[in-house]
Amino acid sequence: MAETGSGDGTRADGAAVGKEPAVPGARRVDHMALTVPDLDSAVDFAVRALGGELVYRLPPLAHDDDWMREHLDTHPRASTEIALVRLGPTTNLELFAYRSPDHRATPPRPHDVGSTRLALRVDDVDAASAALRERAGSLPLGPVRTVPEGLPDAGVRWVLLSTPWGQPVELRSVPDPLPYEKDTSARRFGPCPVWSNRDDGVTAPSALPGARNLDHLAYTVADLDEAETFFVDVLGAEPLYRRTVALDDPELAAALGVPPGGRLDQAALRMGPTDTIELHCYRDASGGRRRPPRNSDVGGSHLALYVDDVDAAASYLGSRPGCTVLAEPETIEEGPLAGDRWVYVRTGLGLYIEMVRMPDGSLPYELATEARRRATGRARWWDR
Repeated sequence: MAETGSGDGTRADGAAVGKEPAVPGARRVDHMALTVPDLDSAVDFAVRALGGELVYRLPPLAHDDDWMREHLDTHPRASTEIALVRLGPTTNLELFAYRSPDHRATPPRPHDVGSTRLALRVDDVDAASAALRERAGSLPLGPVRTVPEGLPDAGVRWVLLSTPWGQPVELRSVPDPLPYEKDTSARRFGPCPVWSNRDDGVTAPSALPGARNLDHLAYTVADLDEAETFFVDVLGAEPLYRRTVALDDPELAAALGVPPGGRLDQAALRMGPTDTIELHCYRDASGGRRRPPRNSDVGGSHLALYVDDVDAAASYLGSRPGCTVLAEPETIEEGPLAGDRWVYVRTGLGLYIEMVRMPDGSLPYELATEARRRATGRARWWDR
C-alpha cells in the first residue's frame, strides 16, 4: 500500500489518529460474498483463472424450519453450499451456490440494481486480459479503454471480461497519481507489492501477470446520493470522488455491458484500511431491473465487516432507518468455523451487510489445510 500523509488526522506513516469507525468496533471488510449458479465452476474460475487459493468448503447448509428465512432472508426450504477463496493479499471471496424454490437463475446485468463486479488491479491490462482469456476462455466485452482527460481517474486503463456464469470481472491499471488526488488527501487502496494468497507475501504461482490486489468492488444502486450517504454516514466510508459519463457512445456502452444511452453516475469510496467500493447508478438505462437480487438469487451478494462486538454493531445498524437485523446474532458451535459469531442486516438499499467476529487464535479448518483466509489482525478502520 502506498504511504500517504495528510493534515486530516493521520500520521505521515498513514496510521490513524483519534478516529473511530462509524460501525462500533469495525476493523475492516472481512469478506465479499457472491451467489453463483455452480460452486465447482466458480471456485475453479476464482482459483485457476484469477489466481486465488481455495481456503475451505463448508458442508451443505439447510434447515427444515424457518431458520434460512430468518437468518439469510431466503425461502425456508433453500439450501446452499459455501466456499471461501483467498483472492490475493487483501480479499476473502465467499462463494454461495443455492438451491431454492424461488431463486432467480440468471445474474443481474451491469445496469440492474444490485449488480456487483470485482475489479483486479494489474500492471498491464493487455497481458492480464490475454492470460484470462487463455485460462478460462473469458471474452472481453470490448477493447481495452482508457479513461479520458477531465475525469478524476483519467489515465486508468480497463477492460471487462465475462465470467463463466455471465457476470463481468474487470481488469485495470492505475496511473500514479490520479487527477482527483490534487483535491483531497483521501486515497484509493493499493497497489500491493505482489499478488500473494498468503500473509508471508510470497507471490502466488497462479497469479495473473502483473496482478497486485483487488482494486475495488462495484455495486449498482438505484439512487447514488442515497447510497453514498448510507456508506459514508452509516458504514463509515471515506469519499474519494464522483464522476459522470455519458453513454451515448455505443462502443463505450458495449464495453460496459449496458444499452447505449443515458449516463453513468459513479462514486468511489474508501472502505476501511484495505478496500475501495465503487457505487454505480445508470440513469435512463433501458430495461434495468429495479429490484435487487436476494441472497439466494444468482448474483446475490453481501458485504461482511469484521467487528469487535457483533451484538453492538448489529444494535447500531438496527437503529438506522431502513435497516433490519435478521434474527439474532449467532455463534457457530461446531465445524470448520466453530467460534465464528455473525449476523446479517438487510439495508434500505437492498444490500445485505454481515457483521462477523472470528475467535482469537486458530479456526478448526486450519487443521486440514495450509491455506488461510485473510486475517483481520490488528487492523483499524482508519489505518491508511
